[in-house]
Amino acid sequence: MRLVWRQMLGILVVVVVLCTTLTISFVGITNRTVYLNTWRQLSQNADSLINDDEIIFNKKTGQIVGIEKSQVDSKARMLIRQHVKFAIYDGKHALRYTNEPDYIPTISAKEWQTIKTGQAIQKRANVAKTTKKVTIKQTTPHSPKDEKLVAPPEMTTVIKPYFYKGKLVAAVAIGTFTSTMRENMNQIINDLLISFLIAVLVALVISFFVSRSLTRRIDAMNKATRQVARGDYNIHLENRQKDELDELSHNFNVMARSLQESQEEIKEQEERRQQFLANAAHEMRTPLTTINGILEGLAYDVIPEDEKKHSIELMQRDTKRLIRLVNDNLNYEKIRTNQISLNRKVFDAGAVITNLRDQLTKKAAAKDNQLVVTAPPELRVYADYDRFVQILFNIIQNAIQFTDHGTITIGGRLVSHGTEFTVQDTGIGMTDEQVAHIWERFYKADRSRMSTKYGESGIGMAIVHQLVKLHGGKIRVTSRLNHGTTFTLFFPDRQSAPHTGVKKNHENGNESDK
Repeated sequence: MRLVWRQMLGILVVVVVLCTTLTISFVGITNRTVYLNTWRQLSQNADSLINDDEIIFNKKTGQIVGIEKSQVDSKARMLIRQHVKFAIYDGKHALRYTNEPDYIPTISAKEWQTIKTGQAIQKRANVAKTTKKVTIKQTTPHSPKDEKLVAPPEMTTVIKPYFYKGKLVAAVAIGTFTSTMRENMNQIINDLLISFLIAVLVALVISFFVSRSLTRRIDAMNKATRQVARGDYNIHLENRQKDELDELSHNFNVMARSLQESQEEIKEQEERRQQFLANAAHEMRTPLTTINGILEGLAYDVIPEDEKKHSIELMQRDTKRLIRLVNDNLNYEKIRTNQISLNRKVFDAGAVITNLRDQLTKKAAAKDNQLVVTAPPELRVYADYDRFVQILFNIIQNAIQFTDHGTITIGGRLVSHGTEFTVQDTGIGMTDEQVAHIWERFYKADRSRMSTKYGESGIGMAIVHQLVKLHGGKIRVTSRLNHGTTFTLFFPDRQSAPHTGVKKNHENGNESDK
């Protein structure tokens, strides 16, 4: 069974049960109310017969001695028109008056005992004695006439006692046909049944549209799920933020976006992997081709004797280049997976910057560049000394590589919770796209500017980025094409630096991060 029909059936069952329960309860309450109102009216009619001087009592004996027949007959005719019958008994159980000769209600001895206590008796259904004969008409000209006694219709009766000075002097049995009440009840039940059917039809219509609305949303989710299964993550389900299905739609949209982002990340990682393999192959092919060519020349003795020494030097240089390439990749992976140890301590970064300037001044001068240090002579930093030197060396080396006839400025200062360093050049700069990819292995903003020294493989910036992160620091790059680039580094102080896995070396007071 489809969900829409199950939901409709469920709503219909609830409506039917509710309407049935309400109908039964209402009919029961109405039936009791009708009887109570009828008994109250009959009791008032009985009081009007006794209290208006229609009945003459002997005040000494407390017995009925006469009835003002004209007045009682007048009220009797009025009550007959209302289908009300009554009988008046005296205190000795004798019938003194009835407005209908056929109406002689039976009052049992037990009931007489009850009314003598002053308690009125109310009967839902009571059959009075009758001697009425009904003549059945002839069905054919020769068929004989027939007469038979017919039981009178059921009546609801009130038997009410009346006392004089504590002595029972009269009792009035007054009743009306239950058929009249039943006609009213049947009309009420018919109205309820019509209302019941209308409620069921309305419930069916409403449940259909409600169920259809829910199933449409579920069908949309099923369709979206199938799209996701086919690899199509460009999906957005309508979300009105009203109910649980809207919350589910929102979560589904979040899941689809996450899957799409993951798929894009996987695709990008695959492209990076392929680019990495291509770049690594390219980086290795050049020195391997050089080495292979020289080895073939030596094997076939085509290299002159005076060139052999130079050829061997070329092979040594390219072999060292390959070793550096392999070591850089190994170091990067160790840094990325936190497999290296940091021996952090507080030292003078000003002296390190001065040493790097002196070391790289000749290289900068070869490209008509000038190294300028604006950092104070004494500048404390909390870091691994060797890794700190490696970071700054690589960044300054990178600035020299991409700057001609310019200036490289190295600055530093103490800031809140750490130390900040800047390396600013006036070189070729980078586009926003190049800045976004600068931390990727083997990425080169300008392949025409390849150094033959450290950083030639294009992996240096990736190592720098990972080392700064390993220190718990931050590195930021701002650049404008043809206007230069600025690297900003932040190293946290001892109190702010992450201390996960820190092990103190008590011999030198340093901390080792593993």
